[in-house]
Amino acid sequence: MTLRLSTAMRNKMLGDGNPVVKMIAANTIAFVDGGTGEDTITDSGNGFVTAGFVVGDTIYIEGTTNNDTTTGFDLTGVEAGTLTVATGTLTAESAGTVFAIAAAKGQGLRDTLQNGILKIYSGGQPTTPDSAVSGTLLGSITIASGTFVPGSEANGLELGTASSGEIEKDSSVWSGLGVADGTAGWFRFYANATDSGGASTSLPRIDGSVGTSGADLNMSSTSIVTDATYTVDTFKFTMPMQA
Repeated sequence: MTLRLSTAMRNKMLGDGNPVVKMIAANTIAFVDGGTGEDTITDSGNGFVTAGFVVGDTIYIEGTTNNDTTTGFDLTGVEAGTLTVATGTLTAESAGTVFAIAAAKGQGLRDTLQNGILKIYSGGQPTTPDSAVSGTLLGSITIASGTFVPGSEANGLELGTASSGEIEKDSSVWSGLGVADGTAGWFRFYANATDSGGASTSLPRIDGSVGTSGADLNMSSTSIVTDATYTVDTFKFTMPMQA
């Protein structure tokens, strides 16, 4: 195994940096019980995206009659005027009173890599993830092969909930198209920020080996063909009990 974390990734996991707090408070916010469909929070002022909310955030609500929560609701959809949560989460409340909604993004691995992208390259992996990429880019893995744009949550990869010292990919389909012919040798998992792959000690990344068995990322075949679709069914990170 040759899984390696960048300096920035290790610093964040060790607690370097404060959580990113996102909040909106307005009298234009309403709560909608979707019945058998997903529940939503609407804002006629369209302030949710500007406030920084993204899919996967856990939100906390104050100032309402029926929807205040200290345990949090997970966002399954984010638009400028709409936040979506699971069915049965909310009770209908009309706009007119100032309601506050907040979320805090931590510095752990899951939050740091939220809405990221995994890229597969040929050749051997660099000495550290702080190094510039090497080899040829063979393909990029996103949600269902969708287009990835840094700074946007659309089609970005997410990890699930940690358990027993391990964290795995969420239940979404992780896939991508081959963009060049070649043999996969290693991958780099990038966070959501703009990252051209150059040398950096400030960008969180994870590098790992690619193979058919015993690698950090195992594939049925390491032969990548242009325009063929490749799916990542398993992606797991284990935190050792002792260094």
